[in-house]
Amino acid sequence: ILHLFSRFPGVIGCTDGTHIPIIAPSVNEGDYVNRKSFHSINVQIICDAANIITNVEAKWPGSVHDSQIFRECTLSTKFGHGEFTGYLLGDRGYPCLPYLLTPYPDPEPGPQQRYNLAHCRTRARIEMTIGMLKARFQCLQRLRVTPERACDIIVACVILHNIATIRGEHCPSEPDISSDPNHEHPDPPTDIQDGSAVRDTICHNHFF
Repeated sequence: ILHLFSRFPGVIGCTDGTHIPIIAPSVNEGDYVNRKSFHSINVQIICDAANIITNVEAKWPGSVHDSQIFRECTLSTKFGHGEFTGYLLGDRGYPCLPYLLTPYPDPEPGPQQRYNLAHCRTRARIEMTIGMLKARFQCLQRLRVTPERACDIIVACVILHNIATIRGEHCPSEPDISSDPNHEHPDPPTDIQDGSAVRDTICHNHFF
């Protein structure tokens, strides 16, 4: 069952990256040092409106940018080939693509500001979902295992999170992810923003 987002037309998921701290690995140690100067796995998570994690990429060292992870993931390729109908929402750390909509960097008053407000409110679901995942599984605060084992544990936690969510099990209070030191809002990528026309069309049709 795919739970859709009512605030934003055509959106089937929200995506974001989150850093899961790990101990310094013995191989390729420098690759795992992220922008905040600690060792981590950069995990890409996509969720639906019911806090179900519909896709997870848990294999990238902390130094890898969110936009590169999305660009190289299988799901991005499938979207590019037209295998899905709908859009994902991402923050400004991602390029604006026909199937991955980002906020206007400098919104004009009116429709663009309303688009950005709806985008922000809708995309808050992924931040809530990541907060729930980390609240349920305190081990994700820092994994003291090899990177390979850490990735397996992260995926296992995602599966268990989905089972708990579907069953309606109580979740510990989610931390405020806006103050989470492991949550980044990196600078916008320099990729060609070829989704701007799609964004403008949605803005014109739904936010005037």
